[in-house]
Amino acid sequence: TWAPEFLGVIRAALVGQWDAHMRKLGGETKIPENLFETAELVLGPASSGEAIQELQAMRTSSNAKPFSKIGVLAWRCSLRTPEYPDGRSIVVIANDVTHQAGSFGVVEDVFFQKASQYARERGLPRIHFACNSGARVGLVEELMPKIKVKWTDASNPSRGFDYLYLSKEDLDKTPKGAVIARKVTAPGSSVHFALEAIVGEGLASTAGGIGVENLQGSGLIAGETSRAYTEIFTLSYITGRSVGIGAYLNRLGQRTIQATTGPMILTGFQALNKLLGRDVYTSQDQLGGPQIMVPNGVTHQLVQNDQEGADAILSWLSYVPSDTWSPPPILRAIDPPDRPIGFVPTKQPYDPRHMLAGTSMPDGGRLTGFFDDGSFQESLGGWGRSVVIGRARLGGVPMGVIAVETRNVDRRIPADPGNENGQETVEAQAGQVWFPDSAFKTATAIRDFNHGENLPLMIFANWRGFSGGTRDMYAEVLKFGAMIVDALVEYRHPVFIYIPPNGELRGGSWVVIDPAINPAVMEMYADEEARGGILEPAGIVEVKFREGQRVELMHRLDEQLRKLDNELKKARPDAAKGIQTRIKAREEQLQGIYTQVACEFADLHDRTGRMKAKGVIREGLQWKSSRAFFHWRVRRRLAEERVLREIMKADPKMQRAEAETTLTSWMPKGSEQEGALFLERGAPTEKLKALRRAYVRRQIDALQAELDNPDGNVSQDVEDDRPASGPCFGATRLFSIRGQRSGTSKPHNTQHPKPCGDTAPP
Repeated sequence: TWAPEFLGVIRAALVGQWDAHMRKLGGETKIPENLFETAELVLGPASSGEAIQELQAMRTSSNAKPFSKIGVLAWRCSLRTPEYPDGRSIVVIANDVTHQAGSFGVVEDVFFQKASQYARERGLPRIHFACNSGARVGLVEELMPKIKVKWTDASNPSRGFDYLYLSKEDLDKTPKGAVIARKVTAPGSSVHFALEAIVGEGLASTAGGIGVENLQGSGLIAGETSRAYTEIFTLSYITGRSVGIGAYLNRLGQRTIQATTGPMILTGFQALNKLLGRDVYTSQDQLGGPQIMVPNGVTHQLVQNDQEGADAILSWLSYVPSDTWSPPPILRAIDPPDRPIGFVPTKQPYDPRHMLAGTSMPDGGRLTGFFDDGSFQESLGGWGRSVVIGRARLGGVPMGVIAVETRNVDRRIPADPGNENGQETVEAQAGQVWFPDSAFKTATAIRDFNHGENLPLMIFANWRGFSGGTRDMYAEVLKFGAMIVDALVEYRHPVFIYIPPNGELRGGSWVVIDPAINPAVMEMYADEEARGGILEPAGIVEVKFREGQRVELMHRLDEQLRKLDNELKKARPDAAKGIQTRIKAREEQLQGIYTQVACEFADLHDRTGRMKAKGVIREGLQWKSSRAFFHWRVRRRLAEERVLREIMKADPKMQRAEAETTLTSWMPKGSEQEGALFLERGAPTEKLKALRRAYVRRQIDALQAELDNPDGNVSQDVEDDRPASGPCFGATRLFSIRGQRSGTSKPHNTQHPKPCGDTAPP
């Protein structure tokens, strides 16, 4: 699809999204006017002082011919979606494959970087439509008809040559700086200008770059894209081949939707065949097609065509906030939050998707899942298959989701055609275990939910541990397990860990998701039928309730053994041997059942009651009603985080712990629902005003004291609350308090300005 035509494809997808939304609501709403508007972004003139300008003339059409004449195009798009019926903005950057095969030259690199920076400065989602041939490569074509060869033996070219050169006449006609040459006096007193380097300065064929300057530009947009991922929502849609830096941009933006016709490659298969000296590869798909990029975790979602791609983009955006400083959009709950959950996880292996989304029964009935019906959207489904991740809604509230595959799965590594002896490798992976790929997948999902999506996170924790065999230790399972901790330490939004019914959380798998990692945002819960501990009962019995101890228990509890023990004490030596044989037989008879008794004893140490008593979980829950509990709990926590930011903005000297204590003192006693509604209705407004007044009064008193004592030291209690940049008071200080990156961009005044309190980063 030609880049500008993507805008029309997005509009068609938006209409389809509204149709589906209206069907859910039973026709209670209608499609708004001005559904989709665009403004093309172009480089601003140097005199304007602005890197990017919006061309307002483009607003009336979503498929007009673009003004830009380069290989990268960009638009600011305004969409009225079911989540944002009043409108939201996104920035679309697209390769124009009709311009030099969509390659990246210097001007394309600069424009790409400026357009991405434009999105970052405004906190807007950045969508990249990728179809390119990588960094532009070329030669100085104007010199090809002019170059001459100094042969070692002019009569025998096979003996080689000494150098390439230009004649004085040709050199004089070449722009200054186009070549670097040295003067050589050749036999016969002729003068050669031997070429030491061809620069191409001032020649038309080098306009836009042909070599290392384009690689420098590639580095520019690589760094920009990596920076953008940490600051805003980034998503790439690979509609056609994406080569070299094009492939790296997709990975650096992390989230990718790949069309079946869009391979991501570092170099073409023909070049690899030439390098190998034989025809090994027959297509680009063997290098970066879906069969490679889906199982290796680069591709999050696979689509068949561009219309499906546009549908997938809008579906993903439905969970994403309007800008990087706002919470995600909450919809009116169509699926009642307080309905019971129909599907119940069992001790036998099951599909965790049924737990999340529900499932149909053979008789045509339906078992509902934890999340709103039809809202769960899986991501990275082909990679790290022992973990399931995605996005869903809980009573209209969007959440990131991580769950555990309880069934055994296979990991397949394809044979490399470049290795004559290569074979496909199939690795079995047990359920409820983290392997290197699924641990990496977990950490990746946590980072994605945190950066730009601002999603509260639900982790259904049902892991028995990490795979620690030789193969997986060599494959860096320890490294990827540690990355889970790193990702949770950085998480800025509420995290809920829930051990589901008949689930268990043990050993290292508990450690890497324990709320002590980031207690400001993390909470753990367990179902009443869940278990948690270091080792499974059978394992701990072997080391802490050994056979000898179990035998002692038999002799204390079993009536027959007690009688035999008494007989043995009174028996003559010649009769003792027979009694000992009977005792041994009885012990062997009871060994199985007493091992079960020992395991039950160990299991009692892993129950929810002990977890709650030891303070490692907040509550024990009942599965059927847990949906309603978490719906109100997540709403309350989101509201609490908002009010905490307002408290620390009202009094910038207040640290988070003190702010939490202050908020707790304001909260009424009652249920999670009552607490959520109290905060959502703005109840603490007057208290916030009072807090602000008290802070200002202290500042005034400190300043007055300084004026009264001009020869004294400057008061340490006085501080400048003016932000270094941006329109909002306290924004810079708030970054320090919340642990944000110091380089995060501040919001500019945009088409949809927000109150000062809403534009401060969370």
